[in-house]
Amino acid sequence: MENNDIPAIEARSLTIGYGKRVVQKDLSFAIRSGTITCILGGSGCGKSTLMKHLFGLYRPLSGDILIQGESIVSASSEEDRHRIMRHFGVAYQNGALFRSMSVAENVALPLREFTKLKEPEIQAVVQKKLQQVGLDGFGSFMPSDLSGGMVKRAAFARAMALDPAILFFDEPSAGLDPISSANLDRLILDIREQTGATIMIVTHELPSIFTVADRIIMLGAGAGGIIGDGSPADLKEHTDSDFVRSFLNRRTGDPAADMDNARS
Repeated sequence: MENNDIPAIEARSLTIGYGKRVVQKDLSFAIRSGTITCILGGSGCGKSTLMKHLFGLYRPLSGDILIQGESIVSASSEEDRHRIMRHFGVAYQNGALFRSMSVAENVALPLREFTKLKEPEIQAVVQKKLQQVGLDGFGSFMPSDLSGGMVKRAAFARAMALDPAILFFDEPSAGLDPISSANLDRLILDIREQTGATIMIVTHELPSIFTVADRIIMLGAGAGGIIGDGSPADLKEHTDSDFVRSFLNRRTGDPAADMDNARS
């Protein structure tokens, strides 16, 4: 039984980067189960890099990441690490669907790889996931036959195939028109309602942030750490950071001052 007192995700003094290059340092936060959190910040601040560390694609330079109380960094074996990673479902910015496979085959892929379900059971799960994302009847379509919004929905369905406790969405609204983006926001809220999953989103789309996020974590430029953490409405009005306030209110300012504030 899940203990709701244990954070779904916890970062402890986390420093991330590549080789000797530090992207962000000393990040500490805890994500409550069942919430929607948006990671945001200026271009190049490390939003997607942080997400890729959280779901285990990269190992941090230092610090720890706990998933429902278990460290993914110091797991005793690769087998144990992969078991923890089974808590995740990931939808990448471009969908990352296999173009040679139909939509249904893409969604079925993790079920075939990580479960022992028989084919009729796999097809039943695929049908359910496609219904959940509004793609009922599109299973036989190829990714090239879909609109941008439909590709995102298919990627959501694949991310949800194994019923993960935590979903990561990287720039889900990128490249979409305003109506498709708004529809995707509603879908994200529906997914949380239907599944109870904890959802983390990397985005810079302000309408989406104010629609779906319970909490935002804003990263500063130049390994500036967390410069804003709270609800979107609260940070929009009450943050001490001019950069965070300007970002959330879409106000322009002096670029040099903006960069200085982003690092503070």
